[in-house]
Amino acid sequence: MQIAFPLFEGFTALDAIGPYTVLARLRGAEAIFVAEQRGPVRDDLALTAQADASFDEVTRPDIILVPGGLVTRRMARDGHPAIDWIRQVHPTTTWTTSVCTGAVLLAAAGVLEGLEATTHWVAYDQLNALGARPTAERVVVSGKVVTGAGVSAGIDMALTLAGIIAGPEVAQATQLVIEYDPQPPYDSGSPAKAPAALFADVSSRMREAEERTLA
Repeated sequence: MQIAFPLFEGFTALDAIGPYTVLARLRGAEAIFVAEQRGPVRDDLALTAQADASFDEVTRPDIILVPGGLVTRRMARDGHPAIDWIRQVHPTTTWTTSVCTGAVLLAAAGVLEGLEATTHWVAYDQLNALGARPTAERVVVSGKVVTGAGVSAGIDMALTLAGIIAGPEVAQATQLVIEYDPQPPYDSGSPAKAPAALFADVSSRMREAEERTLA
């Protein structure tokens, strides 16, 4: 069972690494990081990950997991080899999945047309413009397409998928192994819960950062 994680410059590392920590533990899993070419790929905070294969070398993965990042809006506008690869491999995948604004890349590849899907709250409008039906749910399963909301939701998405593939006991055991038992010190992790002034400030700063990537 080959699980491919497509990387691109400016991706958000936790989008990929959280689910990798869950899914790579499945029996028979072959997890592989892929990119336009083999070699180092920097995330949005200058962390470097290693792509061990190019898109041309991974043509029939069983599962793909697409991370996000502020750069995805520019990628969707201008086109990108990662989007082309998603479009090519999706017809033969068993599961096509995304975390955060990775859903924007799925939508740009035509995968989410007419489907309910989730993403980071900052990208709901864009997901809608690309033909999907955005929802604030943390994890959405639409046929063989599974989407997770922003960043940390990737672990929830991966555990959901692990439960579907290998059964709830395996998923629960994995959850216990990684001690995924969230008890955040603050209750401001969604637009519905964050103080209004805080949400307005963070939303403004995120949109400014996103606009800079488009310039």
